[in-house]
Amino acid sequence: MKTSEIKFTINLDNNQVPQSINWQASDSGIEGTKPCKSIMISVWDAVEDTTMRIDLWTKEMLVDDMKRFFYENMMSMADTYQRATNDSENAEEMRKFSEHFAKKTDLFKKQ
Repeated sequence: MKTSEIKFTINLDNNQVPQSINWQASDSGIEGTKPCKSIMISVWDAVEDTTMRIDLWTKEMLVDDMKRFFYENMMSMADTYQRATNDSENAEEMRKFSEHFAKKTDLFKKQ
């Protein structure tokens, strides 16, 4: 059996706000840590029968970047939902909502 590890290192300021977020994964093919500005982690807790979440972002995370981060996460969740459940109809509804979100937030506005 193989073990893989994903590690996040969060540096906090005096108010417990993330100053920096770094991550590394043993199977990423990348040596050392990589910086990031935001993470969203969801874990299914089978004992509590609920989802546990960690959402963190640094002060440097721009609002437009956060909009894009959410859009890409929602699209990815739709793909994962379809693969996990074989429910393409509702996965497509999730994608439609994601596109609606992108439009309403001017995510892909012309520069």
